[in-house]
Amino acid sequence: MTLMKSFLGAAASLALTAGAALAEPAIIFDLGGKFDKSFNEAGFNGAEKWAKETGGSYLEVELQSEAQREQALRRFAETGANPVITMGFAMSTPISEVAPDYPDTTFVTIDGWSDAPNVLNVAFSEHEGSYLVGMMAATASKSGTVGFIGGMDIPLIRKFACGYAEGVKAVNPDATVIANMTGTTPAAWNDPVKGGELTKAQISQGADIVYAAAGGTGLGVLQTAADEGILSIGVDSNQNHLQSGKVLTSMLKRVDVAVYEAMKMGADIKPGVQVMNLAAEGVGYALDEHNAALVSDEMKATVDAAAAKIISGELVVHDYMSDDSCPVLDF
Repeated sequence: MTLMKSFLGAAASLALTAGAALAEPAIIFDLGGKFDKSFNEAGFNGAEKWAKETGGSYLEVELQSEAQREQALRRFAETGANPVITMGFAMSTPISEVAPDYPDTTFVTIDGWSDAPNVLNVAFSEHEGSYLVGMMAATASKSGTVGFIGGMDIPLIRKFACGYAEGVKAVNPDATVIANMTGTTPAAWNDPVKGGELTKAQISQGADIVYAAAGGTGLGVLQTAADEGILSIGVDSNQNHLQSGKVLTSMLKRVDVAVYEAMKMGADIKPGVQVMNLAAEGVGYALDEHNAALVSDEMKATVDAAAAKIISGELVVHDYMSDDSCPVLDF
């Protein structure tokens, strides 16, 4: 059932989808909405999997503005939801401010960070997955120039770009990697027109494959790449089907698994830090009927060999967020 709670005064209201009253999990989707075909939708898929498998229900809200972040957290905590799961780095400050006021509620932040004792921080090794798709891009590129289009210019997205560039250079040290960010505000996650414009600009510079790590903006990248006759690489969710036969692969960030596991553990979830790396199958690349013709057995074998080295520790991919630098790419 859908329960409307007007707790933002006359300005706005949040739709809370609920079943039974107390101790249900809750999830707060970031700007861009739960059907963004990318980050948020991966979280939604994880929540839906939990609901279908258990017969349970969960509270949810799709944020429409920055002002709703703290209010959504407090409303869910006061309703008795547990755990309260948040999507996106922008929840870091609100969750740090709200969590201490509700010590009996466990909060989960995916991509965010808080040192409050009742928060589970879920982090992903996006640089490792991006390295693998970078290798694929360099192998498939005919021009020797590939592109990267990020959403909001933040260290997390630079982490994607740096890992990607490192993977490209591992295959072709002479390759050129063009990197652009869409913007410096949250609006950068939902601007497919700008994504298309940046794609055309990179094509004019010789790029024949473009990797998008830009949320809803990436849909414009994939569409434009297909229209212009080059390949693209999707992100977070498996986006291969969005432009079948024209998406080389998608860098999978298993946000769905993180949300599913959090809901499965419920109130018993343990706060702290959880790292979803390649070894934990938290990241990877997508192979299905939509891109099978684009990925040769040799390409797959090469990438899988690199993945094995990353998992064993023989190969260490540089993490931009460890020192705010990238040895192979200038921003």
